[in-house]
Amino acid sequence: MVHDPARSAAIAAELRTRIIGGRLQPGARIRQEEIAAEFGVSRIPIREALRSLSDAGLVTLVPATGAWVTELSLEECREVYLMRERLEPLLLSLAMPAHTAESLAEFAQLAEAVEAADSPGEFLDRDRDFHRAIMAAARADRLRATVDHLWNLSHYFRRRLVAPQVSRRKDDIFAEHRMILRALEIRDAETAEAAMSAHIRHTRLLVETAPQLFERG
Repeated sequence: MVHDPARSAAIAAELRTRIIGGRLQPGARIRQEEIAAEFGVSRIPIREALRSLSDAGLVTLVPATGAWVTELSLEECREVYLMRERLEPLLLSLAMPAHTAESLAEFAQLAEAVEAADSPGEFLDRDRDFHRAIMAAARADRLRATVDHLWNLSHYFRRRLVAPQVSRRKDDIFAEHRMILRALEIRDAETAEAAMSAHIRHTRLLVETAPQLFERG
C-alpha cells in the first residue's frame, strides 16, 4: 500500500482536535488498530500521525508498548508555564521589528475577537490566534517551535480551567492584551515583554490553585 502523507496529516489533525478538546484525555491510551479501523487505513499512516503528535507534545510514545495522550502533573504543568513566561516575551520582542501598522491593526482585531468569544472553546481558540499572531514574525523557528510545543502541553488544562474561571479573570485578560498591544504600538519592547510575562504568570497562578485539574476524569 502506498503511503499518503496527506492522509497521515489529516488523521493527526483529527486526533489533535480530540486531544485539545478533551475527547481524548491525558493518560488515555490510543490504540492503533482502533484508529486504523475508524479511518479505514493501515497502521502506517496511523504511526506517522502519532509520531507527528508526539513531536508536538500531545502524545507520548512508549517503544514496543503503545501510545498515550500526554499527561502532566501539577508540577510539570507549572514548569511548562514557567518556561512560557520566559520564552514568549523573548519571541515577542524578536517579532516586534517586523510589525507594521497593518499587522498592529490585525492584532487589535484578534484581541477584539477574544473579547467577543461566547464559549470557552472559542475563547481559547481566539486567544491562541492572538498570541501566535503577535509572535509570528520572528525569525526564530526553533524558539517558535518550542513555544508551540509548550502551548500544546498545557492547552488541555487551560481548557479545563477556563470554563469555571474565565468569568473571574476575563476582564484582566482583556486588559493585559490591550497593555501588550499598546506596548507594541509604541515600540516599547521592555514593557511588551514584562506585560506578556505577567499575562502568562497570572494564568499559572490560577493553575497552581486548581490541583483537581490533574485528576483523571
